[in-house]
Amino acid sequence: MKINSFSKTYGDRLVLSLPDIEIKNGAVCAVIGANGSGKSTLARILSGNEVTDSNASPLSDVAVGYMPQKSFAFRMSVRNNLLLNGSDTSRADALMRSMGILPLAEKKAHRLSGGETARMALCRLLMRKYELLILDEPTAAMDMESTALSEKLIETYRRETGCTVILITHSLQQAKRMADEVLFLDQGRLCEFGDAKKLLFTPQTEELKKFLDFYGA
Repeated sequence: MKINSFSKTYGDRLVLSLPDIEIKNGAVCAVIGANGSGKSTLARILSGNEVTDSNASPLSDVAVGYMPQKSFAFRMSVRNNLLLNGSDTSRADALMRSMGILPLAEKKAHRLSGGETARMALCRLLMRKYELLILDEPTAAMDMESTALSEKLIETYRRETGCTVILITHSLQQAKRMADEVLFLDQGRLCEFGDAKKLLFTPQTEELKKFLDFYGA
């Protein structure tokens, strides 16, 4: 999947500059980097929720599904939240069951805990088929068990649909478990990009070496 080069500035400050890159179709690409490196800005731009400096989209005619960093709930039942993104009730129930929230199906979604809301939001997103799935810290609010369920569900969805996944994560362990490719951002610029195992175990730049050392890779 081709992502065309773009830049994003806020006032006089460059927050993200990306060259042309190509992610393998059907791959999971983990985006890593320190806070303020541009990871969430990348997610918002690729999902169409923010524009580039040129107003041109980096993607060409791609069906994109996006889960923002902060999950949200509409003021209706959990099941009806899912049905906002698709009418298949059996799929909605299967997704909720896979994430352990089927017993909450009739509960008011805005009364869920943070972790429950994140699980519901992931289920709601996966009601529909996309070519590109952009997930911004999807498991940050979840406990270990829910994280494991989420990773399994994302992988199942990827296998079934053949979609490409861009996974923004602060967890290097999650990147190791899930990623085929890794994109490392440093101060708003692409520092390294390529095979996950090579980058995470044999980094080529001092910036990535320091990052991995600091975060205990």
